Amino acid sequence: MSANFKILLTIGLIALVSGGVFASIKYNQRGIVDVQTGRVVRQDLVASVTASGEIKPKNYINLGANTIVPAPITEILVKEGDHVHKGQVVAKMESVQANADVVAQRASIDTSLADSAASEAALKSQADGVTTARATLEKNKAELARTKSNFDRATELYNAKLLAKQDFEQKKAEYDTAVAAIGEADARLSQAEAQEAQARQQLASAQKRIAQLQANLDRYKDILEKYDVTAPIDGIVTNLPVRTGETVVPGVQNSAASTIMTIADMSVITAEVKVDETDIVNVTLGQAAEVTIDAIPNHTFHGHVTEIGNTAILRSSGVAASQSNTSDQEAKDFKVVVALDDPPEDIRPGLSCTGRIVTATKPRVLTIPIQALTVRQRGDLEPKKPNAVQAASNVDPVAEKAKKQELQGVFMIRDGKAEFVPVTTGITGATDIEVLSGLKDNDQIITGTYKIIRTLRNFAKVKVNNQVVTPTSES
Repeated sequence: MSANFKILLTIGLIALVSGGVFASIKYNQRGIVDVQTGRVVRQDLVASVTASGEIKPKNYINLGANTIVPAPITEILVKEGDHVHKGQVVAKMESVQANADVVAQRASIDTSLADSAASEAALKSQADGVTTARATLEKNKAELARTKSNFDRATELYNAKLLAKQDFEQKKAEYDTAVAAIGEADARLSQAEAQEAQARQQLASAQKRIAQLQANLDRYKDILEKYDVTAPIDGIVTNLPVRTGETVVPGVQNSAASTIMTIADMSVITAEVKVDETDIVNVTLGQAAEVTIDAIPNHTFHGHVTEIGNTAILRSSGVAASQSNTSDQEAKDFKVVVALDDPPEDIRPGLSCTGRIVTATKPRVLTIPIQALTVRQRGDLEPKKPNAVQAASNVDPVAEKAKKQELQGVFMIRDGKAEFVPVTTGITGATDIEVLSGLKDNDQIITGTYKIIRTLRNFAKVKVNNQVVTPTSES
């Protein structure tokens, strides 16, 4: 045997032994999964809801035309960005017909006032006539009493043949004349009282007509005043889409032809955001919020929740779900209004913003990364029995249902194996979630990768590899 052959044989034996050792190592490492781990830590946890929306004043009013018919704008007294006060005239509209109605109505009132004055004078004259007639009647009654006394004495004297017949007949004629005068005076008094009553009715009618005309004048004046557009609140003109000479159509809501301008009360600025339906249950009035405005970068504004909408809004159309004719299960949002505590002076309505509403805060609680949390069916956690084949007739429905129960938990490393541990959780932060039970401080848990946690089996062999993993290696 030559020396070269011995060398080659020795090298072959070494290679064979090395290959056997390598194969043995690889065989023992089969099924081992590389995992990333983390620790259960105790920290302050803040749960929040993030939503986008726009800046709006708390109170703003779109001024439109209150006229009966369309009318052109004759004068605009403000410009966009001006401060206005409640009751200030901000625009005027053509009011020729309305003003003519007011003038005509005032003339009618003047005429009716003159008629009323005439009726009042006539009533006074008739009242004087009644007084005169009543005095005449009283005079005639006194004359009747006198003539009757004379007639009675004349009758006695005539019967005693102490008075001539001619004198007796004269006294009788005087008495008859006094009786007739009483009837005439009484008739004239009745006539005067009737005329007074008629004059009184004419005066009342004239006064009622004046009241009616005055009511119509108030109506026409109100119509005329509506041709002057006034500011209903103190605020700033934030939108002025019309120009002098354009015609404004009254009574058409949400129409470009019916809006003269928008006045906003900028004393209270709000961020109106749309919160997802899955998060709205955690939002309550008074919760603190942080608002960032796209037009003002690198600055965060603080505020609090002042209004929570009760009607779901379809995300695709922005229409309230109750007003939609479709019944599809598309995503919905709810309106939430956040009042800013420290709005900047140069803020404008309509700016895009993002609100972060703090829904809960807990100090020094046990937390784990959100990605470590996973869900498994109870049956998948039980160890698989080799060659275990069960007849379909022996399947227990209750046991099978129990096996399909979903459990929430994490994987811990124990003796080189991944062991599923059920946990109960509390509030959720941006990257971490609170653990209420199942883990204790500083426990080691598997945190990645997401693909491995999703497919990892209970009691699988694992090896810790906490090197930074690139996104491509996790896909």
